[in-house]
Amino acid sequence: MSLRIRDLPSPNHDDRPPSTPIDLLILHYTDMRMGQEAIDRLRDPRGGVSVHYIVEEDGSVRLVPETRRAFHVGGASWWRGHTALNKRSVGIAIVNPGHELGYRDFPVLQLAAACDLCLDVLSHHPIPARNVVAHSDVAPHRRQDPGERFYWRSLAANGVGLWPEGAPFGDHRHVAKDAAQLRDARAHLAAIGYEAAPEGPLDGDLAAMLRAFQRHWRQEDVTGQPDLDTLARLEAVRRLAVQI
Repeated sequence: MSLRIRDLPSPNHDDRPPSTPIDLLILHYTDMRMGQEAIDRLRDPRGGVSVHYIVEEDGSVRLVPETRRAFHVGGASWWRGHTALNKRSVGIAIVNPGHELGYRDFPVLQLAAACDLCLDVLSHHPIPARNVVAHSDVAPHRRQDPGERFYWRSLAANGVGLWPEGAPFGDHRHVAKDAAQLRDARAHLAAIGYEAAPEGPLDGDLAAMLRAFQRHWRQEDVTGQPDLDTLARLEAVRRLAVQI
């Protein structure tokens, strides 16, 4: 593994709280038209936002040391019972304009650079595979990144995160609506890491979490609906997550 990392320090960071483990890796996209535009924003002290790394198409940029807390999650966040996730995470943003500015596929070389960088981060910290997540996973009501075009399956094949190879496929047309199926969907989401209540209808909260799940693990059809295919994937990812 040969990493190409430039250092362009950002002032937007502070101390991590004492005795807080670094056990979460959160992937974002930059949500801006150009990589340099994103770097400039994340280094601007007036903005107060940052990530630890940005992955461009020709290599990576380090903005904040991993030992420091970067300000990349923003707003409310949750994963596996934890909140205020900046304190326990490393944040990596992949250059891509995002859903509002012309969302596009991630080039192969950029994905390879992101994978190498993730593996390097994982070599420094005890981050389990179930805690390699998307910004949309930890903030499903307000974020979509890095989105359904990000190739999570390839990263998992190289040791970064989870992917349910050989997961059963159900029917993507039939939407589960009875109470037992919705309870199952909520239970699977909660066991994976989402902030899902154990009971309730197919409401906006559940739909937001299902869309986040689909963007990560069922990318071919992001609907927010608990169809049988989604339920099958949920169960498969849950089995992987609880084994760790």
